[in-house]
Formats: sequence, structure tokens, C-alpha cells
Amino acid sequence: MTESMTEGPGTVAGQPAAEAPLLRVRDLRKAFVHGGKQLHVLRGVDFVIRRGEMAAIVGASGAGKSTLLHIIGTLDAPTAGSVEFDGRDVSRMDGRSLALFRNRTIGFVFQFHHLLPEFNALENVMLPAIIARRPRDEARSRADRLLREVGLGERTTHRPSELSGGEQQRVAIARALVMEPRLLLADEPTGNIDSQTASGIHELFFSLNRQHGTTMIVVTHDERLASKLPRRLEIRDGQIVRDTGAPPPLVEPSVAPEPPPPVPAAGD
Repeated sequence: MTESMTEGPGTVAGQPAAEAPLLRVRDLRKAFVHGGKQLHVLRGVDFVIRRGEMAAIVGASGAGKSTLLHIIGTLDAPTAGSVEFDGRDVSRMDGRSLALFRNRTIGFVFQFHHLLPEFNALENVMLPAIIARRPRDEARSRADRLLREVGLGERTTHRPSELSGGEQQRVAIARALVMEPRLLLADEPTGNIDSQTASGIHELFFSLNRQHGTTMIVVTHDERLASKLPRRLEIRDGQIVRDTGAPPPLVEPSVAPEPPPPVPAAGD
């Protein structure tokens, strides 16, 4: 565990505890069997993310960044350790519960937008809400509002092939937010677009964080984006080796001690 994540002492009885973190990763480990040998990708990762935080995860290719993000997003399961969301260990949920949790709580943005080519921008953004069986009018209203927020209010009826790479990524970001997730996970979101377009995506992330308070974790090789984010976690050989910009350590609530039994009065 890195020094900045060391837990503080318990609270004094009677004083309010600090707000619990949105996300807590505890001793997370992931190993794969390759060629008859175990390949250890994550080796005891620990950190917490507060509500509304924006954090970058950086490191060399093969360091374990994307694997970590996929486990946080419940797209993969850890070999050991836990991922806690609001104090609940989501790494132990069954498949159906995980699918519902992902749809309602986490938004994903990937390097490749994965938009459905036969649908227009509005329909692509509506999809997660339709899957969640939200009323179609509600899904349409949310999708239209988000497309306007990301600067595509005039492109709602365009199909992906009629949009630029940056516009396609903006549609993907709107789609990730249509269910109003509490956590947005982005894996190399600017890795497939030019630097000028990438700068617009950077600013869009900050704007959405300000407007919605969405917590964001971004895996990136883009040093310009990583340097702008308030927090930076560097991963090397499957471990967090540096955590800069982290808030003060959490102060865990403590249980007040039982009062001592009353002293019997003289003569009792």
C-alpha cells in the first residue's frame, strides 16, 4: 500500500466520521495461466476513490492498467482481494446482480467507441436506458440533453459513419452518462484521435465532472490529460508505486468503548 493511502486513527467517540469512500480497492490481485505458468498481472493493489474525484491511472504498456480498470468495472473478476462500492463488495456479486450494477452505476468509455453503425447518435446514446427498461420518452430526453451537453445537438440524427472520430467519441461519452452513473471509467479515451480533438475531450471530461459531480477514473498514456487530472496513480509491475494528489487519508469510524460497570455503593 502506498504511503498516501495509509489509514488514519479512529475517530474520537461522539465526533462524526469522515464520509466513506465511493470506491475502495483492497489487496487486489490478478493472475492468468499462460503456457502452463502463472502470470501475475496485479500484485496487491490498494487505494480509495472519493465521490467526485478525477483520477488518472498511468504506467507502461503491460503494467496492469486496463486489467485493473476492468476489474473495478466488474468486467473481470480478481484472483484475490476485493472491490468495494459504497462499502459493498461487488467482486462477490453473482452474474445477474453484476449486470444490473454495471448498467445502473458505472459508465464506460473505451479507446474505440463501439457505436452501433445502423443506429444514429441519439439511438446509440439511448441504448443503455432502453436495456434498463426505462420509458422510451425518458431515454430519448436524456440522450438528447447529453448530446447537447457534449456539443452534438445538431448531429443527433447522424450515423457513426457520418461523424468524425472526435464526434464519435463524444457520442460514446454521452452514452456512458445516460444512466447517470456514479462512476465513469475511461480506458485510453483519446488514444485513437488527433491531439487537437483530444484537447476538446479533456475539457469535456472536466465540464461533465463540474456539471454532474461524476467520479472519473481514466487509464491513459496521454501525458497532457494525466497532468491535468487532480490525482495520478502510477502502476508498475502490477503495483501502485506512486499516488500523487490524493486527498488526506480516510479516518475510519471507531466503536465507542462500553462504559465501565457502576461501582457498588458502600454497604451493597
